Amino acid sequence: MTTDEPAPRPSLSDSDSIKLRDYLISRLPLLEKTVKDADPQEYKDLVVQKLKELSLQLQLQLPESVQQQVFDDVLNEMTGYGPIQPFLDDPDVSEVMVNGPKKVYIEMKGKLKKTGITFDDNEHVIRLIERIILPLGRQIGPNNLMVDARLPDGSRVNAVIPPIAIDGPSITIRKFSKERLKTEDLIKSGTLTDKTVDLLQGCVRAKLNIIISGGTGSGKTTLLNVLSSFIPETERIITIEDAAELQLQQDHVLRLETKTHTTDGTDEVTIRDLVRNSLRMRPDRIVIGECRGAEALDMLQAMNTGHGGSLTTVHANSPRDAISRLETLVMMTGMALPLKVIRQQIASAVDLIVHQSRLKDGTRKVTAITEISGMEGDMVTMTDLFKLEQTGIGEDGKVLGELKPTGFRPMFMNRLEIAGIKLAPGVFGIPKPERLDKDRQR
Repeated sequence: MTTDEPAPRPSLSDSDSIKLRDYLISRLPLLEKTVKDADPQEYKDLVVQKLKELSLQLQLQLPESVQQQVFDDVLNEMTGYGPIQPFLDDPDVSEVMVNGPKKVYIEMKGKLKKTGITFDDNEHVIRLIERIILPLGRQIGPNNLMVDARLPDGSRVNAVIPPIAIDGPSITIRKFSKERLKTEDLIKSGTLTDKTVDLLQGCVRAKLNIIISGGTGSGKTTLLNVLSSFIPETERIITIEDAAELQLQQDHVLRLETKTHTTDGTDEVTIRDLVRNSLRMRPDRIVIGECRGAEALDMLQAMNTGHGGSLTTVHANSPRDAISRLETLVMMTGMALPLKVIRQQIASAVDLIVHQSRLKDGTRKVTAITEISGMEGDMVTMTDLFKLEQTGIGEDGKVLGELKPTGFRPMFMNRLEIAGIKLAPGVFGIPKPERLDKDRQR
């Protein structure tokens, strides 16, 4: 399915469709047990073959489109993720949200849409949750009402069940992009500009510590992937994530992922555990998928003790808010550190904040690139190097605007030059010297 609107179901009452689907599945129980470890495509082909044989035996008198829809439902139930499988297959759908059995929403091309897809009942949704989490050794039930998981393709899944989910079991799936976006793609989509790519590439290669901030679904991980691609092949990179999403292109990459308590009794391993352990693994770069807990202090300490070039993301509404967010995360350690000391840690560790936003039209753009320039009294001082200037809304509803330099020369320019990276003054909107002379003569 690749159209803007979900395709309508063929004409067959929901109750009759469910009965026929369940009956066909009931005729194939041994098939599911005997070939569950088979190649996925071979398994699908076998299910289709058996369904065709059953339809002949039962002499189903259904329109071809209706029969195909029922077969698809059976196939999705036995080999996929039930009613939402078509959305997981659709490359234009970035998020799937199940708000109880009768309300399924998707995000398509940056906009939310309600679909006509439904589950049978609460138990149907819970069966899907169990199908997702059981291979991972997770459980959901009265003693565990929430669970995070990951699909085989890397997509993130969060599930919540009653009584805390009042309207029925909820599933939220953030899909994992199968395509590795490149800088050219972000320039084409308007997320970045040529000048900002030159700046960010230079900052990564010069081993500046960079934080990508933004709201939920703003594209932070995608941007982190792109910035990570600027790291030289000669360096050892360690990535740390809750759910592995990063797609680094370098060869020397060691990927670490957290682990929760599982049914087999395995101990929990947190982001903080992994950050601390990574310092013993001789990293040239540490890339943390998302910093959202007490690991913020370990990350800042690593940045301040010779592990330059670290990259991470944080949830925040602005670059200034990202500083406040880091302060809060450090306080979660339980250590009684004075606020000024925390801010000094941040000011000395973080060089650059790249803020990304999802705009009203659904597009994702970098809206600010901000340098952390030091401390002034008790406050962290910041300088905007680039800001998005919005000029209005187009006839098609698109937000009009451009990410423009502010005209300030960053304090870290000497670090770039020491690393052999030279950026023209025009990158920052600074006129050339000869132009300044002409302006003065006028």
